Amino acid sequence: MSGVWVFNNNGVLRLVENPGAESCSNSRRKVLVHLDSNEVITSYAVLERKLLSLGWERYYDDPDLLQFHKRSTVHLISLPKDFNRFKSMHMYDIVVKNRNVFEVRDM
Repeated sequence: MSGVWVFNNNGVLRLVENPGAESCSNSRRKVLVHLDSNEVITSYAVLERKLLSLGWERYYDDPDLLQFHKRSTVHLISLPKDFNRFKSMHMYDIVVKNRNVFEVRDM
């Protein structure tokens, strides 16, 4: 028995044996929101402006990734070059490394 345990809206726990095959009708699209401006991040240009204003620096080492580093920390944000491949795991990585600045919301 393998799969993922999921809570339904009514609080009942159930096992989803093949989570990739389940329809997307139950899931909502996630968006990254800049809290101060309440702006949804719709492109890497917008995200880069916000990150640069927070002291993040752009790295150009890997041509397949957008990378940002903050000198005062060991944190590195690595994102796929194509914004269409920007997923919720990347959003949560940004939120964790920039507490109280960004938030992931359901659309």
